Amino acid sequence: MDKPAGITSHDAVDRIRRVLSTRKVGHAGTLDPSATGLLLVGVGRATRLLRFLGELLKMYEGTGVLGVETTTLDATGQVVRERPAEASEDSLRGAMRSLVGEIEQRPPAYSAVKVGGERLYAAARAGRYVEAPPRRVVVSAFDLLRFEPPRFGFRVTCSGGTYVRTLVADVGTRLGCGAHLAELRRTAIGRFSVEDAASPDRPGALLPLEAAVSHLAAVSLDAEEARVAAHGSVLGPAGISGPYRAIGPDGRLIGIYRDQGPKAVPEVVLETTSNDEGHRMDDGR
Repeated sequence: MDKPAGITSHDAVDRIRRVLSTRKVGHAGTLDPSATGLLLVGVGRATRLLRFLGELLKMYEGTGVLGVETTTLDATGQVVRERPAEASEDSLRGAMRSLVGEIEQRPPAYSAVKVGGERLYAAARAGRYVEAPPRRVVVSAFDLLRFEPPRFGFRVTCSGGTYVRTLVADVGTRLGCGAHLAELRRTAIGRFSVEDAASPDRPGALLPLEAAVSHLAAVSLDAEEARVAAHGSVLGPAGISGPYRAIGPDGRLIGIYRDQGPKAVPEVVLETTSNDEGHRMDDGR
């Protein structure tokens, strides 16, 4: 779905719960309240597959502002420092290129990451500084779309768990003037595009259950293998790295398996009913 600005991802899920009259709804990834764009939401049994969407590449478009730093690294925070922004377009492109690749990134103080059981934003609001350990993220592309000093438009493609506002702040640090994120919109997650997304108040037709894991490798099972797999039994290894789909002879998705040494063990086994319904599914920040 296309999340509007001003609501949390949880609020958006609540709207879908009301529209579809079901409690079993979840999302795979979070957008800040001020951010807009693609949020993949799972309904019914599809909620069990959301975990497999977390590693898909995310694409965002946004606007950064040079010369102004804020407490939250975005436009919702208080201004803590202002400096002249005299960067050239070439130096700006260079700062963005320096952040492409596998990098270490520390979650911002105002984020939902937990340290010692406490959300960072809760500690920050209480006036306490709690630092989360850095994490490895991958920035596949960080491109300049326009430069109208001190504002610049960008497009970034990155791994799940990447904080785009931290990337923008890091650009400002490299340029010596600071920066913050003014606007952010998520435009794609893997093969899913915001152009195909619907409003949380009018979700429209739901995607089939299988769409949530269509990016995973697949193994076709014979009738006997499908029968035992539907009961969560161990299978022979498929020689595939990572999770993969177990598909029955009729093309039905039976579950998600993963090789574990000389055997394949189920990570998710789906109910095998004859009246399966479609489902619509889900860092970003």
